[in-house]
Amino acid sequence: MTASALLAVALAACSTGDPEAAANGGTPASEGVAGGGGGTPASESVAGGGGNGRSPAPTDGDVQELRVRVLERLPHDAEAFTQGLELRGDVLYESTGLEGSSSVRRGPVGGAPTVRRDLPAPFFGEGLTLVGPRLWQLTWQNGIAFEREADTLKELRRVRYEGEGWGLCLDRTDGGTGGRLVMSDGSARLTFRDPETFEPTGHVDVTRAGAPVDQLNELECTPDGSVYANVYQTDTLVRIDPDTGAVTADIDAAGLLGPAELRAGARELNGIAAVPGGDEFLLTGKYWPRMFRVEFVAR
Repeated sequence: MTASALLAVALAACSTGDPEAAANGGTPASEGVAGGGGGTPASESVAGGGGNGRSPAPTDGDVQELRVRVLERLPHDAEAFTQGLELRGDVLYESTGLEGSSSVRRGPVGGAPTVRRDLPAPFFGEGLTLVGPRLWQLTWQNGIAFEREADTLKELRRVRYEGEGWGLCLDRTDGGTGGRLVMSDGSARLTFRDPETFEPTGHVDVTRAGAPVDQLNELECTPDGSVYANVYQTDTLVRIDPDTGAVTADIDAAGLLGPAELRAGARELNGIAAVPGGDEFLLTGKYWPRMFRVEFVAR
């Protein structure tokens, strides 16, 4: 059975279950302390029109305006402070944050993790991405990237880097066989890194109509060469051309959670994983009791 077929089976099996702000000037500030607000439940077809107490980032006429159409609701660990999300076949990888509570997990979509590794204090887990049989996991202000075995999540080594770590993904379209890592730090800058050594190889500043777009958080690279980013403390995702830094689409993901779920402690949207073999994505957030299989459609 193909990976796509396995994923479809996994999603169908669990579909009945309910489930870092930047300072002025683009300098990253505290990533883990902002809370949510009010919201409206998502309809079965399209989320949007309401909000989780935050406004979507402004849009420009040259930027495609999209919204989220919910295809399926899935369970998600409401105690997970989600910082990174990635899907390989039917296996979901997730990184969680907060000092003393950070972890990296893998398991079936919508199910309990089958493997989990906790990060010792004072490490604060952030984004992650898979690179062949390995994965990289960022930390927020600790300046350490963990390299791990993808299957066992066993730590292989630690690599130091400068600045903060927020989101991470692997762009496989950048020539060569290894591609390049794309990393965010809460500013408008994306840093490119070697997937083997983690050394920086370049950067690009993200703009919309020439204006910086900062607070870029969790990232997802897709086969068409795009980078999707959660915009911290908003219900907006942006699609970015990593070669130019231009935002090519704003995606309104407001209204996925209802007021009761937000009152119960759900925080901001943070977590995007592309579903292999199509144009669908998984979305979730910090302390969200649900994860959503979605597609992006015109507003």
